[in-house]
Amino acid sequence: MVMMGLERLVMALKSKLKGLRPKKAPYDKIDKSESMRVEIRSRKAKRLIQETLKMADSPKTKTYAF
Repeated sequence: MVMMGLERLVMALKSKLKGLRPKKAPYDKIDKSESMRVEIRSRKAKRLIQETLKMADSPKTKTYAF
């Protein structure tokens, strides 16, 4: 019985503390610049190359010479 009252007290305190926190200000979404787009493509390309090299170096992969 005492635990239920204590739980309610803790929940009430938590909700009051949440109400006291300053609200985060909304922000304007920043449009990506061309250099940011190039950087993102570059990172994706590097990651793809690394994954491809890792698969090619793995002993499970069979390679065929044409």
